[in-house]
Amino acid sequence: MNVLLGALEDAREARGITLRTATGRTQLVEVLSEEAQRAERVLVLWSFYSPEARKCALDLAFVRRRVDRPGIVHVAGGPHASAEHTATRALGFDLVARGEGEHTLRALAAALADGAPLELAGHGARVEELDAFPPFAPAAQRFNALEITRGCIYACSFCQTPFLAKARFRHRSVGEIARWARVMKDAGCAYLRFLSPTAFSYGASGREVDLGALEALLAGVRESMGNSAKIYFGTFPSEVRPEHVTHAALALIKRYASNTQLVIGGQSGSDRVLEAAHRGHTREDVVRAVRVAREAGFLPNVDFLFGLPGERAREAQESLVFARELTDLGARVHAHTFMPLPGTPLSGARPGRLAPRMVLELERLAARGALYGQWRAQQSIARSLARRRARKVGCAPR
Repeated sequence: MNVLLGALEDAREARGITLRTATGRTQLVEVLSEEAQRAERVLVLWSFYSPEARKCALDLAFVRRRVDRPGIVHVAGGPHASAEHTATRALGFDLVARGEGEHTLRALAAALADGAPLELAGHGARVEELDAFPPFAPAAQRFNALEITRGCIYACSFCQTPFLAKARFRHRSVGEIARWARVMKDAGCAYLRFLSPTAFSYGASGREVDLGALEALLAGVRESMGNSAKIYFGTFPSEVRPEHVTHAALALIKRYASNTQLVIGGQSGSDRVLEAAHRGHTREDVVRAVRVAREAGFLPNVDFLFGLPGERAREAQESLVFARELTDLGARVHAHTFMPLPGTPLSGARPGRLAPRMVLELERLAARGALYGQWRAQQSIARSLARRRARKVGCAPR
């Protein structure tokens, strides 16, 4: 929401348009009732992930029962709408926006201001460089992790990012990152996080790390934010790839950033499963990354994705043993359950299922503080996604 508001704040296409936000369906009804009395046309913009699709459909019906007329147009966008546009339209939305939203939203704003027909064809296919849009909405004082890279060349089969935002890197320039960091500082923000699918890939076009680009980024941000600011790089809401973890890269974090933890994408203890998921690294890469991180004084949090499609019982056990080995080396496990996300090559796969023995072992690791994550809730979400997919194709999930 912050990024889309930012795209409209200084846009000439949005001049004369009132922008309002609502939290929850009850507040949306209140806001919409007020605006519908003042304007002939009102756009209601919804953005949601696939697990939220059913709830948003119920909220939409709730709103329509209380305030509705021809001039009110409900537009759905976001990752679920992009991947399942026909099914999203069937939920009751008037328009469905596909792909990246900044240019699409400006086009809608221009049509709204000019009294032109509201059309979406082709707008989502237009890909802009990140410097063309702000990373948040400063006028509204709505800030978030600063997006430095969009898209991902690795195209892991379980991830929406490369299929929603293209399988190539687009980086915000160092100058723009430093400028927006100053905006945050001037607004009173005392810390900064970054959004990237693979943080150490900043400035790169391929698989190699560009240490010069990383240092330019971190040095520029530190200069903009000042010595007292907290700067977190290579941790939530980003992660780093295991083969990118080197003493040289970590030395840059220690010099310029504030974090003492890293999030490392590991995903599985089976090389065969890693290859099938197109991860592009091996089990040994993860071991080496954890050791290097510990030697440099960082606590590595290693992402594991349990229940991946095609994972055999023996390989699931390998992942569990591997997780325990990494905790013995000083890492923590960030546990996830595989979810068949729309728009990915694995969208039609079975939901991740964890055997009772594995659940017990994960709970034991969690009890001693060696594991955390939303893996329990993700099992339920995965089943819900599979059921929705099954209803769409007319069969039952196994």
